[in-house]
Amino acid sequence: MLGGTAMEVISIQPNQFLKALDQEQLKDSLIVDVREPYEWEYYHLDEAKLIPMQQIPLRMGELPENKDIYIVCAHGVRSYRVAEYLLDNGFDRIINVEGGMAAIGMLRGFQYD
Repeated sequence: MLGGTAMEVISIQPNQFLKALDQEQLKDSLIVDVREPYEWEYYHLDEAKLIPMQQIPLRMGELPENKDIYIVCAHGVRSYRVAEYLLDNGFDRIINVEGGMAAIGMLRGFQYD
């Protein structure tokens, strides 16, 4: 923290995220889906790890400090909050995926309700 101001959340647009994912540029990164299990079952990325938002404080030990961590949820709201929380708790390689799985699904031809 510099001058009492928390680090800003870095975000990536869903099309940029999918391009990087499809080109295997995220192999050394972790993608964390913070939705609930029923949302995960409906539609998810095979490359992602499910850690529901409410479990993040208890499961931070599963998150690497030496890798970029992409956070995704349904529409980008929960993921942004989780990204803020992780930044406030010492993680500095956190990227929020804007628009979440709804935007990703739309780009991949899946109608996310």
